[in-house]
Amino acid sequence: MSYFIIILLSVCALVGGFAVFVFKKNNNNSLKLILSFSGAYLFAITVLHLLPDVYTSDQTHLIGLFILGGFILQILLEQFSQGIEHGHIHTHNHQTSFPWGIMLSLCLHAFLEGMPLTAKHNQQLVYGIAIHHIPAAFALGSVLLGNHIKKQSVAMLLVVFAAMSPLGYMFSFALSNGDIQSFGSYYPYIMGLVIGIFLHISTTILFESSVDHKFSVKKTIAVLLGMSIALVGFFMEAGH
Repeated sequence: MSYFIIILLSVCALVGGFAVFVFKKNNNNSLKLILSFSGAYLFAITVLHLLPDVYTSDQTHLIGLFILGGFILQILLEQFSQGIEHGHIHTHNHQTSFPWGIMLSLCLHAFLEGMPLTAKHNQQLVYGIAIHHIPAAFALGSVLLGNHIKKQSVAMLLVVFAAMSPLGYMFSFALSNGDIQSFGSYYPYIMGLVIGIFLHISTTILFESSVDHKFSVKKTIAVLLGMSIALVGFFMEAGH
């Protein structure tokens, strides 16, 4: 188990979340570019590494069903999270109730995102997830503040969110090393669910239109840069 992964995931989520106390929520063009970069990077890593790896296991005949299930699960989660995974910010100025659906679905999403980090090619993937959590945490903090949650409570909830991916990583590490014997055989299927979630999130980010459907040079560069970095890592590993 890598403490570097745990620290990086936690710090990036906290930086993105606590930035909401410093920057105005409407001034998020830079975060959108980070989101585009991370979406492209996650998509490339999923196609180049996670999919081939999961199909090298001895339990491949049902993995496709779990990938499809993960894709559908993310659609269902977004009915409660309102697309915060994509950096979307929807606040309700007159709403004072706690957004339980948003918080719980986003925490589950983050927990599942941390699970594939025990895979062979986790070094590249951890950077993509860490960067992806910056705009997601910023959006979560904005929604919580927009629902008139106290700043102290928002800070505590952001810490909870930041802990979810590291917890998913540690749980997956226990599974993959056979520490939880009764679940170890289901590891490829769990990875299938996570791959489906990654495919949904990354493709949604990549295919979302810019404002008024205008072509964005900066967004295109961010997408190409994310994919290029993933390809460089892929060819470097293939050369060894």
